[in-house]
Amino acid sequence: FLVAAITTRFGARAVVTANPTLLVKRGRILESAFHTQRVTESEVLQAVRSTGVGDVGMVAAAVLETDGTISVVPQHRAGNGSALRDVPDASME
Repeated sequence: FLVAAITTRFGARAVVTANPTLLVKRGRILESAFHTQRVTESEVLQAVRSTGVGDVGMVAAAVLETDGTISVVPQHRAGNGSALRDVPDASME
């Protein structure tokens, strides 16, 4: 309740709310994000496998969401990447 009240009243939502974090971009694992977000490579690989993808090279993006889940976008379903516009550094261009 206190956090909700502060973020609403003082506009501190950006400070309190986490941002989604890019973990895989265009088939490349971004290991630097693992340390800051306390995610292991095994967790990312598990998320990739759970989407039915067997090759990380076929992943357009894997994102650690603000709720702690990992979303995986296979390259063949990435489209123009518009669903990634709120993820820092996730531009598909």
